[in-house]
Amino acid sequence: MPVQFRDYYETLGVAKTASQDEIKKAFRKLARKFHPDTAEDKKTAEEKFKEVNEAYEVLGDPEKRRKYDELGANWQQGGFQAPGGGFPRGGDYGAAGEGVEFEFGGTGFSDFFEQLFGARRGRSGFGTAPQKGNDIEADIMVTLEEAFHGSTRQISFRRSDSAQIQTYTVKIPKGVRDGQRIRLAGQGGQGQAGGGAGDLYLRVRFQRHPEFEVEGADLTVDLEVPAWKCVLGGEAEVRTLEGRAKLKIPAGTQNGRKFRLTGRGLPAKGSERGDLYVVVDATLPVHPSEAEQALWEKIRDLSA
Repeated sequence: MPVQFRDYYETLGVAKTASQDEIKKAFRKLARKFHPDTAEDKKTAEEKFKEVNEAYEVLGDPEKRRKYDELGANWQQGGFQAPGGGFPRGGDYGAAGEGVEFEFGGTGFSDFFEQLFGARRGRSGFGTAPQKGNDIEADIMVTLEEAFHGSTRQISFRRSDSAQIQTYTVKIPKGVRDGQRIRLAGQGGQGQAGGGAGDLYLRVRFQRHPEFEVEGADLTVDLEVPAWKCVLGGEAEVRTLEGRAKLKIPAGTQNGRKFRLTGRGLPAKGSERGDLYVVVDATLPVHPSEAEQALWEKIRDLSA
């Protein structure tokens, strides 16, 4: 079934020859612009933020980007069919061997992404002996805030051989990890010859955040600090998933220095928490005033 092609390069506003660093910078700029926490039109921004995230999920991953680029020439016909006539994630096979597709809603990813990058489980068996149905997989986009607090999400899916849309309320557990699978027992492919249905697995994909990088339960955030504060010392405010926190900047702090805020990351095992690592990004004035220019010249002369 053809789906609409998505130009991820256009979404991020970069050329097809863009470097990974250029792609990352473009994503961060757009993610800050459309993040629902700061945007004025939250509903419009939320959809745009998902589109930007999906584009970076592909172009920010060298292997996904390679696959996207290699097959791109086949997508200029107005629609996309999986190579070799394959089926998208959730492809199941009935008793007559016909292909059955699963259309998902509420996962945070487009049909185009799901068809190209979806993982399909093995085929159901054939014959007269009872065979369990396929286990079906779909990706579900989860925000860091949802992983931090836990949440519920409504998802829907429909088999292409049925007009019925099935909707489920899915619990996203507090402390869920990127790549973890959430199981919906008995909601996968239909069994054969009286066999039970397979399971539906929702594979968690963290929504990329414009500020935080994630590694396990730990978070890393860059913090812009004026050069004078790095030299003289002082305090700075750091964004966390719980709000703002104060960080002491010792005198003589070098650019790139990493500070650790213990227990300010994502939930870990039991009541434990990961850590938040703050990386100092010393900033210099782009257009210094005459007074500032004079002071920098004085520093230069004293350092000579």
